[in-house]
Amino acid sequence: MPGAPSSTSSPGDAKSSRERSYLIDIDPIDFDGVFANREQMFELIPHRHEMALLDRIVWASESSLNGVGAMKIRGDEFWVRGHFPGKPMLPGVLMVEAGAQLSCFLFNRLQENPQIAAFLRIESAAFRKSVTVGDELFLLCDVVKASPKRFVSEIQGIVDGQVCFDARISGMRIADIEPSPEQNAGQ
Repeated sequence: MPGAPSSTSSPGDAKSSRERSYLIDIDPIDFDGVFANREQMFELIPHRHEMALLDRIVWASESSLNGVGAMKIRGDEFWVRGHFPGKPMLPGVLMVEAGAQLSCFLFNRLQENPQIAAFLRIESAAFRKSVTVGDELFLLCDVVKASPKRFVSEIQGIVDGQVCFDARISGMRIADIEPSPEQNAGQ
């Protein structure tokens, strides 16, 4: 797939500082794949409307400790007009939020009942490349610690094989996710 990350390079290719190692082995992952569409994601994450940043979950490991999500920057997002006029750049805080939503999805796959998890901490965040309209941001997540109440994850964003950001985040369960009226009507 054009623009999808690749963890291999041809002999003699020099890796730029932006093409660092990825959090997880991406070679066996089909970046066109759909592990969970938006409707399926909404069963496990509470984010809605303009704060539902992920378009799909591309892949999740059987253990639910690793995953890949995708966010296509279309140009109609709420931040495009003002950040920055004439040169839209996805705010770094929204890149981290998208990674956190993937982390929340994985955390909830480990739970008996879906939970609303809130940020406790963002550590070691570094932004290396801008993301703009037309880009597809792939989010990688490696859950390094999980319990029924908390999780710690390493997250990373990639566009065209280049690392855009990485960070370590912590989250904590604050409440159960209440089924939506649509979900209740189907029962």
